[in-house]
Amino acid sequence: MGSYQTPIGVRTSSMVETSCGFLLQELQKIWDEVGEDQFEREKILLDLEQECLEVYRRKVDRANISRARLHQELVEAEAEFTHLLLTLGERSFPGWPEKRAGTLKEQLKSITPALQEMCSRKEERLNQFRAVQEQIQKVKAEIAGKSEEATSSIAVNESDLSLKKLDEYQTELQRLYKEKNERLKKVERYIEVIHNLSNILGKDSPAIISKVHPGLSDVKGMSKNISDTILSKLNSTVESLMEEKQNRLDKLHYLGKALTNLWNLMDTPNDDRLPFSHIAGLSSVPSLKALDPGIFSLDIVQKAEAEVKRLDQLKASKMKEIFLKKQEELGQICKKSHMEIPTQSEMNKIFNLINSGEIEHSDLLKSMGEQISRVKEEAASRKVIMEKVEKWILACDEERWLEEYNRDENRYSVSRGAHKNLRRAERARIMVSRIPALVEMLMAMTKSWEEERNKVFLYDQAPLLAILEDYYMVRQEKEEEKKRQQGKKKVQSQLVVHQQGNIHASRAGDSSRRLQFKSVNGGLEYTTPLNRRLALGTQQLE
Repeated sequence: MGSYQTPIGVRTSSMVETSCGFLLQELQKIWDEVGEDQFEREKILLDLEQECLEVYRRKVDRANISRARLHQELVEAEAEFTHLLLTLGERSFPGWPEKRAGTLKEQLKSITPALQEMCSRKEERLNQFRAVQEQIQKVKAEIAGKSEEATSSIAVNESDLSLKKLDEYQTELQRLYKEKNERLKKVERYIEVIHNLSNILGKDSPAIISKVHPGLSDVKGMSKNISDTILSKLNSTVESLMEEKQNRLDKLHYLGKALTNLWNLMDTPNDDRLPFSHIAGLSSVPSLKALDPGIFSLDIVQKAEAEVKRLDQLKASKMKEIFLKKQEELGQICKKSHMEIPTQSEMNKIFNLINSGEIEHSDLLKSMGEQISRVKEEAASRKVIMEKVEKWILACDEERWLEEYNRDENRYSVSRGAHKNLRRAERARIMVSRIPALVEMLMAMTKSWEEERNKVFLYDQAPLLAILEDYYMVRQEKEEEKKRQQGKKKVQSQLVVHQQGNIHASRAGDSSRRLQFKSVNGGLEYTTPLNRRLALGTQQLE
């Protein structure tokens, strides 16, 4: 078989070679001494060689596994570092080696500090996220009115720990803080308003506030009760108090006006008015003005009601006198504006109700006041037309005087006062020349007034438009008659002219009898061709 040769590449050192060669020589000596055959010797040597290969293979495999593990650790470290960079939103890290050299262990050792630094940064960032999210949860819970639930643990989303995301959370937190402060200010304003309103209304403000929520009684409790529910309750409480204040103010306004009216009607002395003068003065006070404490208290309202009731009962004895004064006032307004005066039967009916006590005094005064207001309003709407009617009546009077003046044969004499009549005649001719335009204007104004109010314009119970139309028609007939007479004068002889002049005078007299206007006690009276008499003066009413 020959001597055994160790395979090339298997020997790792001179020491190993020496040990193996020595042991092989010892084995050869034993085999020689024993007389081992060559086949067995080769078989044993092959077994030894196979066993050595197996040992080397196991060592190589373990070395490969260790190298692969180092490669894996290096790759995982790089991946973890990249993930940390992305998670923290950073593009690079100064301590991370861009190019690595050396063994795997040396490379892994070189990146470990940077990886540990990034892990520390991540933990610090996590704490920042956790802190801001806890604050957000706490403020949200306070706003939602669930502050006792704000202690639950926070699960931070570690997929995005960038500064941008942290800024978003901080911005959200600032927004929530701002909303919280605004809500707190609202609560403070509501409570201040409740205090003021309760003070004015004479109510117990702490009890009212505690009814909304007991925790609102102090500043700490106020900061924890800013939810929509609390704000809604506070708003409802304020609205309720405002409504109550307005109702009491309206009631006191009414009572103040009633007191003033009753005082004025009965000429109450100032000393008797003094205890309730502040209530009477409220009628001119705006609802938003700062008022004295307790001025709208229920006690004051009840006292004012009692005083009005007392004065109202006292007024009953003077009711007839008051009614007669109002009736006279109403009649004067109607008479001055030539409007229809309420019938005496209607007034007698009201007077009988007063005697029987079947009518409320306040209702009667209110009704009479409303009636006087309506009459005044209508009188104001008739004012312009009435002024034109007065001008028309005056012009008609001047026209009648001018006709009489023109028939006077001695009008040009040098008698005393003739020059004054001459100047008056000149002015009268100007006025008379304006009558047609004035009548047309009156008719247009009257029609417009009637269309606007859907009622007839009466002048002392006679339709003014009918009077104007009749007057206009008669005047046109008169003018046409004058024109016909003037035409005849041009073609007839002097004698015929003289005769026709007498006829004309006779017809003119007839025309003057057909429509005559005269001023009667501030009114106008005329007669139409249909022998219809329409009285425009108050004494001609039937």
